[in-house]
Amino acid sequence: MAHTHFDIDNLRTFVAGIELGSYARAAETLGRSTSAVSAQLKKLEEQAGLPLLRKAGRNVVPTDAGETLLAYARRLLALNDEAVSALRGAQVDGVVKIGLQEDFGEQLLPEVLGRFARAHPAVRIEAQVARNATLLQQVQTGQLDLALAWEGVGTSSWSEHLSQWPMQWIGARAQPLLLQPGEPLPLVVFDAPCLMRSAATAALDAAGIAWRIAFTSHSLSGVWAAVAAGLGVTVRTPAGLPSSLRALDSNTVSAALPPLPALPQLGLALHRHHANPAPAVQRLRDIVTQTLLPQASIAARSQPPVY
Repeated sequence: MAHTHFDIDNLRTFVAGIELGSYARAAETLGRSTSAVSAQLKKLEEQAGLPLLRKAGRNVVPTDAGETLLAYARRLLALNDEAVSALRGAQVDGVVKIGLQEDFGEQLLPEVLGRFARAHPAVRIEAQVARNATLLQQVQTGQLDLALAWEGVGTSSWSEHLSQWPMQWIGARAQPLLLQPGEPLPLVVFDAPCLMRSAATAALDAAGIAWRIAFTSHSLSGVWAAVAAGLGVTVRTPAGLPSSLRALDSNTVSAALPPLPALPQLGLALHRHHANPAPAVQRLRDIVTQTLLPQASIAARSQPPVY
């Protein structure tokens, strides 16, 4: 029986177009002509025997078959890149220091560190979880090689925009918020200054909704615990959202509340200390990017309507 063998380059183009939101951008990023990209996609559809993409307004989105292939393609590409890195990894050593927010600590960090360690066993990784200001200061002074930080509060000498994440109103999954008519909305927030705290209060003020700070915390785990206990709502992105919480939509907002205002998106950037980082640092950067882009794409598609 003849076997179908998907071409890695074709899969990479297919994934890049979906993650970048445009196959014209994918062609530019991958250094190919648009006709070459079209030929790659046509070849994939011929091998799959099913349409993989469909028009949605001005955009092209995956069909059900395309969504299925997308999941496998990401795994195949990750394994391919890991195999290449493992073969070259024997020549890479040293120490890499990375910092990131708690939002990505539990989900992103284990996957990134696992992939990197398998490919580069001679490299030692030092990871730190901290807030934006600390991360930016430490990458500037060389205490960190890489720092994953939300955009909007400072920058560094060398940074790259990675993705956009929707900010959401978040409440307890099993503990509905009980408010009396006219009662201010209780907020659970980080200590100031905080990007998402400022976004929440600014949006409420603009909508004319009264609010009060019900709980503050130095840590994200403290924020999650207070929201899960029903002390109030918070504003975060879907990154690292615990199963005990959920984004608030029209069915979960308290009947005593007026419609909650829409919130803006928040950019995520990867900062580095050196303009031309060492090979080990560059490889860790690549793994972080490959891991984050699918998560950001899923987060953008799963944003619930807020009324």
